[in-house]
Amino acid sequence: MLSRIFVFLIIFSLSGCSSVKEALFGPGQQKATLTDRMSTYSDLVSLPAPRGKIVAAVYGFSDQTGQYRPAPSSSFSTAVTQGAAAMLVQVLNESGWFVTLEREGLQNLLTERKIIRAALKEQDNSASPVFDLPSLMSANIMLEGGIVGYDTNIKTGGAGARYFGIGISEQYRVDEVTVNLRAVDVRSGRVLSSVLTSKKILSRQVQGDVYTFVEYKRLLEIEAGMTTNDPAQLCVLSAIESAVIHLISQGVNANLWALEDNSQYPMSVLSEYAATPVKIL
Repeated sequence: MLSRIFVFLIIFSLSGCSSVKEALFGPGQQKATLTDRMSTYSDLVSLPAPRGKIVAAVYGFSDQTGQYRPAPSSSFSTAVTQGAAAMLVQVLNESGWFVTLEREGLQNLLTERKIIRAALKEQDNSASPVFDLPSLMSANIMLEGGIVGYDTNIKTGGAGARYFGIGISEQYRVDEVTVNLRAVDVRSGRVLSSVLTSKKILSRQVQGDVYTFVEYKRLLEIEAGMTTNDPAQLCVLSAIESAVIHLISQGVNANLWALEDNSQYPMSVLSEYAATPVKIL
């Protein structure tokens, strides 16, 4: 009788705990939401205002690692996102420092402009038609770079304990993604500034089990576990956000661009990023 009550209490406690319930049965159906962001996002949106926005073009921001997902889940899929250029454009717009020009889909843009010109020409019956379609803007700088590194298992470890058939264990693995971003002067082709940023990707597994006799010939077995993995695309996005902030900070220190109010610099995020030390391994 006591063993039945014991099992009942365990099942009741598991069903009443939402976190354990989610770990056992998953989060269930959820609505689509805006993409989660990491701590670098708050730094990005809190940047001080520039004296004038920088007109920038992004032609691409590709995966230069050549890394594929490990077998058996590979299926020739890459280890990191192939949409880093779209992420970079998003980050530049959110920073408030850049006027970003569409260049990755430039051919589509030019085709659409040809269609508009053709339609305007058909509507205008005058001998010298005048088109209202303005010319495309030109950029002051180009932002180049890409995902240059993806290292797996740079650190692994774990711990566990067991006592009278009751045990718990934890394992973790750390990967790392590295991003390069550089600003190039369109007029001279000179690289004005270049930064390398890295973001660690943490994978963690926690598992517990109970294996014991509650009475004669009555064996109780309970297993529960949960695995959490930092989304690789969010870590790439965070590395890009950090790279953009570092690029702005380096440009301010090199007098490539300026703040609207220079007195804000000592108390701003830019000064914190400028003072970030480089670790020598």
